[in-house]
Amino acid sequence: MKIVFFGTPDFAVTSLSKIFESHHKINAVVTAPDKERGRGRKVSVTPIKEYALSKNIPVLQPEKLKDEKFIEELKQIEADLFVIVAFRILPIEVFTIPGYGSINLHGSLLPKYRGAAPIQWALINGDKETGVTTFFLKEKVDTGNMILQEKITVDPEDNFETLHDKMKNVGAEVLLKTISLIEQGEVDEQPQDDSLASPAPKITKEICKIEWTQPAVDIHNLIRGLSPYPGAFFIKDDKQYKVYKSKVVDEPGLQTAEIYEDKKEIFIGCGKGTLQLLEIQPEGRKRMTTDEFLRGYSLLK
Repeated sequence: MKIVFFGTPDFAVTSLSKIFESHHKINAVVTAPDKERGRGRKVSVTPIKEYALSKNIPVLQPEKLKDEKFIEELKQIEADLFVIVAFRILPIEVFTIPGYGSINLHGSLLPKYRGAAPIQWALINGDKETGVTTFFLKEKVDTGNMILQEKITVDPEDNFETLHDKMKNVGAEVLLKTISLIEQGEVDEQPQDDSLASPAPKITKEICKIEWTQPAVDIHNLIRGLSPYPGAFFIKDDKQYKVYKSKVVDEPGLQTAEIYEDKKEIFIGCGKGTLQLLEIQPEGRKRMTTDEFLRGYSLLK
């Protein structure tokens, strides 16, 4: 199969690598334009571009996906299939170009968690199971006919980082199986049941803010879903503190937002139950264990 791969972050590199190492041909990759970052305004490239350059795969970086020159370049490749993993929403002018259509790898068991942040929302909602889905693109986002799904157990200690890594590895395998089924003409497409759909909207700063009136278990799951990035946070005495790891406990019994500290531990009362903070980052400082934090800081001063 002649393939054009669309992707940007590290999550997509595992899939691209898996396909590249198979008998399929990656004719080009499409990724986000380079960006200037930091004080020195150094130019940084996407993880996908970095991998593609290391393997001498041609790279396309359109500013606008409806650009006529970009669309013409894609047509000239004459790819059999477009494969999309963690990329922008493709216009119909693009995803209908190849003969076999375009497929996407999504980080949930569709139709659950349609949207930009399915991994985070599975954790925030305390799900014990999630998975990956491959599907054919349609004009409406994340609604196309499903090809393959595979379930993934969400362990109690999982956070965004660990679940992301599980998912990118399982997803790469499922994606490769999907491409083989398409090549062999053995795809059994399954339409999605829209009545079972749920959203997974982009994570905003408002979502990241901890509200101590919420139950401890819900705050704990919010912290898991946003760790290590972008991080759940709370404000105390006009200072921001990010929390990366926590534990729901029974003791000590505290009132909502009440803080208890000893020499090594911090507990905060929630709307229901108590949360123990295990890893914290004061504003402008590095991430640290609570033990390290309490050697030089306090939430009570």
